[in-house]
Amino acid sequence: MTPRSRTARQRAVDDRAAARVTQLLELAPRGLAAALLPDGAGFAQTVRGVTGRDGVRLQVEGDNPRYAAMAALGLSRLSGDRQREVLGGRTAGEVAAATAEQVVDSADPGAVALAVWADAEINGSFADKLVGRLETWLQGGQPLPTVDTSWMVTAAVVAARLGSTDTVLEAGVARLLAHQGGRGIFPHVLPPESQRRWRAHVGCFADQVYPIQALARAAAYSGRPDWLEVANRTAAQICALQGEQGQWWWHYDARDGSVVEGFPVYSVHQHAMGPMALFDLFEAGGDDHRSEIALGVSWLDTHPESVEELVSERWGLVWRKDGRREPGKAARAVNAATTAVRPGARLPGLDRLLPPGRVDHECRPYELGWLLYAWLPGGEDHG
Repeated sequence: MTPRSRTARQRAVDDRAAARVTQLLELAPRGLAAALLPDGAGFAQTVRGVTGRDGVRLQVEGDNPRYAAMAALGLSRLSGDRQREVLGGRTAGEVAAATAEQVVDSADPGAVALAVWADAEINGSFADKLVGRLETWLQGGQPLPTVDTSWMVTAAVVAARLGSTDTVLEAGVARLLAHQGGRGIFPHVLPPESQRRWRAHVGCFADQVYPIQALARAAAYSGRPDWLEVANRTAAQICALQGEQGQWWWHYDARDGSVVEGFPVYSVHQHAMGPMALFDLFEAGGDDHRSEIALGVSWLDTHPESVEELVSERWGLVWRKDGRREPGKAARAVNAATTAVRPGARLPGLDRLLPPGRVDHECRPYELGWLLYAWLPGGEDHG
């Protein structure tokens, strides 16, 4: 397929979803500007809406190189002038380069993989030292998160035109293929038995979409239709389980492919991560899930769990999630333990005891970065 705006492709299926995405794309740069750190080279961990005597204000908290790489990838889809407006005179390429330098000694495989990806895609730069570290992690035999492994594969595909990434690509794909469940669902850590027994069978939504994206891109790059079919299988299962109002549920059982825990429903899954992975799959020659993408986007406005608005026009943000009214992550723990004993088991009355409807008034910069990256044209055509 030739590169063009994904909103145009989506419009052919559902014009309302495409129109809503267009509105979100106009808000995202403003929200990203609010999350920029004072040095202009990185991004906060989160931007939180807080109340006080003077009214509601935004509070910027922490910093996160993962999010900086993701934000840079999204901002790279904007014009140079627009990038400088958001980044206080810098460009997305400068943020990507700074992030690559920042993670040289990082012990976080995900941050290193994202830095390789962003620096290669935006700057055409091959971070050989960082690629070497990815090789070491993959060949070392230690457990790795599914998300991090997927980012390594995607980084290898993106950087392959600049230098040798075959070892990362092959080892990363092999690890993913070895641990996909029979119904297409991936666990949270590879291998899953490295986790506690009550959690080993559980994989979250991110553990599904990033492998879909990675395997779709790897298949298009390598000409391996079998890898594409693995991605198709995962996409088909999460789409089969999608909620009636478009909810992308949170936790899945890698053994039988069922939903372990539905909440929270995360906004970024609806407007960015789901569309990003499913479009990558479609453009690589995989199945067409634009109807499910449209339904997922529509949840941002329909969301029957809460009367509160999730899109903040005032701040240029999309609030993070609609979750249960619960202490900590009680429902997740209960459902994980229950399904560990018997797949598909549910504790009666849990939805009444811990009902959904609590909106989390924070937004992390990666959410808006992935929104731009998912929907705007740019980068390489992987189809």
